[in-house]
Amino acid sequence: MNLIAAVDKNWAIGRKGRLLVSIPNDQKHFREETIGKVVVLGRKTLETFPQGMPLAGRTNIILSRNPSFQVKGAQVVHSLEELKQALAPFPSRDVYCVGGESIYRQLLPWCDTAHITMIEQGYEADAYFPNLDREPGWKITADSDEQTYFDIAYTFFKYERVMG
Repeated sequence: MNLIAAVDKNWAIGRKGRLLVSIPNDQKHFREETIGKVVVLGRKTLETFPQGMPLAGRTNIILSRNPSFQVKGAQVVHSLEELKQALAPFPSRDVYCVGGESIYRQLLPWCDTAHITMIEQGYEADAYFPNLDREPGWKITADSDEQTYFDIAYTFFKYERVMG
């Protein structure tokens, strides 16, 4: 399974339910990585999408503890066990965990690839991604040249879990 996230230099991902910064090329990268694939996300992340609607062109699976939560155009599961069953028909390489913080933390052990957009500055934040540079068994296997959007510098990194 894959993870995909944009993080600042402190591995922060959000503040007050919003992304820290919006970078068009990062959004394009996200779309290209996930289109035609399965995205797994939490209810609060879904609420940040345009009109709170599932992402078009993808199979959306929402993890929510609320047993009555339903959303048109997405499958809702209420436990990791239910999620495992929902993901069974799909190849692991076609599944992307897209947030938020608690979903990333819960699914990190299931993942072997992380697509990280590292933004070279720090923001005020209240949601964080696990720091893969400190997580045992993760290493950078690919990176892009540094990119810029106005005064924001960022790099795309691919982390992979290494056995051993």
